[in-house]
Amino acid sequence: MSDCMNMRKCGSQGVKHEDIKDYYGKQLKKTSDLKSNACVAPAKPCPAFIRKALQNVHPEVTAKYYGCGLVVPECLEGCSVLDLGSGSGQDCYMLSQLVGENGHITGIDMTKEQLTVARKYIDYHTEKFGFKKSNVDFVEGYIEALGEAGLTENTYDIIISNCVINLSPDKAAVLREAYTVLKDGGELYFSDVYCNKTLPEEIKTCKVLWGECLGGALCWEDLARLAEEVGFSIPRLVTANRISVDNKELESLIGDYKFVSATYRLFKIPKNCPRVGCQVIYNGNITGSEEVLEFDVNYMFKEGQVTVVDGEMVAILKSSRFADEFLFQPMGTTPAGCCPTQPQEGIVNPYEVAERLESGRMKLTTGGCCGSQGSACQ
Repeated sequence: MSDCMNMRKCGSQGVKHEDIKDYYGKQLKKTSDLKSNACVAPAKPCPAFIRKALQNVHPEVTAKYYGCGLVVPECLEGCSVLDLGSGSGQDCYMLSQLVGENGHITGIDMTKEQLTVARKYIDYHTEKFGFKKSNVDFVEGYIEALGEAGLTENTYDIIISNCVINLSPDKAAVLREAYTVLKDGGELYFSDVYCNKTLPEEIKTCKVLWGECLGGALCWEDLARLAEEVGFSIPRLVTANRISVDNKELESLIGDYKFVSATYRLFKIPKNCPRVGCQVIYNGNITGSEEVLEFDVNYMFKEGQVTVVDGEMVAILKSSRFADEFLFQPMGTTPAGCCPTQPQEGIVNPYEVAERLESGRMKLTTGGCCGSQGSACQ
């Protein structure tokens, strides 16, 4: 672990962009080169339409995939989507099919080697998908400086990020930039790695641990604070998986710190949007979620069933791309024969969710992380 020993000499400056570029552009050649499963989440079943979309992605693009699971939000048709840290482009090309020709996908990455692979297959995928013109483009730049990379304010319906924000030395800047380029009602839907407590400098300054998505992990409780400071909604947890490190040298450095891969969704709610709780009924029109829309671990909307939601969730649904998918009605107007459900509220501990999922006491079948390598997604 000489890389870690050398990196400790860097002091409080820690790991820099150049270290990450080197790790993902030169040291890693394929997914099996990773030293932990932080960037390859445990397999979860994928809907058939997502499996089909993944199968259409060129094998070289998939081979260079280092993401933390698979980030696929719902209700994508016609949307403009930005992928932070798009890497070789697997998620971009998969989502390209789901947004359709009227939608658009932009991938931004700082690693030239990864961008070379992604751009190499633009024409291949345009023809493969049967599109008249490509709906995908790739931009070189930093996720902490989207404006400097040429991305404009209030442009995107959705931003996705797949195990990348933890690699940033300035996570607050990433959230601020994401908030700026999102439209009102837009969503940041991202999978990332979190720690159970604040990491010490000897872990933060190890470039191998950082490259493995562990050294830069944010304490999960700090995410809510950063989101609030930027202006986002309360983080909504979609799913979580515990991370294992099958490397003795890395284990000795990590000690008793524990890591989890978690998928969250943050919304840019317009400031003048009323936040009054009400009852909603899901219409079942979202592809892949016709019977049930598993929005997060608190809210599962069944088609035709009345659900009581809090004021912030009402604001999220009414201001976002989900507005046309729900019927909104005041409290106390439940139709005859319907039984409203009342979910639990509040910020959810991802470690508790991961434990419940592993023990079988909880089941999530759609949304969130969906491991790609050697999983049901292939």
